Amino acid sequence: MQGNKKYQWHKVADDNAALNFLPNGMTELLVGNKTICIALVNDTVFACAQKCPHAGGNLSNGFIDAAGNIVCPLHRYKFSLQNGRNISGEGYYLKTFPVEIRNEGVFIGFEENNGWNWLK
Repeated sequence: MQGNKKYQWHKVADDNAALNFLPNGMTELLVGNKTICIALVNDTVFACAQKCPHAGGNLSNGFIDAAGNIVCPLHRYKFSLQNGRNISGEGYYLKTFPVEIRNEGVFIGFEENNGWNWLK
């Protein structure tokens, strides 16, 4: 549990190598009933919504910039993978998910009773 939030944890891989990242450092995974984007930046795994909140661009088709932000392939909107903030100034917010690397593997957390079912 992180902070006061409760999470349902889903194992997504045995280790980072099993995530099969594309050359851009990203991949898509179906976790529970949600398709999400997984990114690898400097050996750290991040998880976020699959679609850009601006125009629905598939973020796994974008890229990671030199500062470690995810960049949408449609309009180049940039988002922090740490907190989802739109850092290119347009005011959008990208849903991010906590990631834990455990001895048993890589786990993604979905907040319980959070209303994010629209990510399906």
